[in-house]
Amino acid sequence: MSNSSAIKVKPAATTSRRGMVVKAAPEYRVQQGSDYRAGVSAETTGSQGIWLGLMALPPGGRTRAHVHEHHETALYMMSGDVLELWTGDELEHCEAVRPGDFVYIPANVLHVAVNRGATPAIFVGSRNEATARESMVLHPEMDARVP
Repeated sequence: MSNSSAIKVKPAATTSRRGMVVKAAPEYRVQQGSDYRAGVSAETTGSQGIWLGLMALPPGGRTRAHVHEHHETALYMMSGDVLELWTGDELEHCEAVRPGDFVYIPANVLHVAVNRGATPAIFVGSRNEATARESMVLHPEMDARVP
């Protein structure tokens, strides 16, 4: 996934009573450091309450310490090596995430993801906030807590 600055897709009309097939939006890098590619979002479909897409963390990559203030996140790891997920008020909990694992991150839970592997960690991700500009708050004072 590449490093584009922002997603710019014209919203699709959702006033008709039908489903739709969505082509993935352009890739973009989010503030916390991972790469996103939206499938279903406010920008791509006019979705009101869900975002669904791909998320990737490159080899040797890590996210910055952050919380999502207003939404829960659910992930499914499709491929990659073992990823470290650090969570908790002091980032004191570390769990290994492997392909085939599901991840749940409640709203307002501090977290950092670290990919120490040699391949990109690729996830299908969903959240209950539809926009590309999610309610994310960085906590730079916590970054050094994760080795």
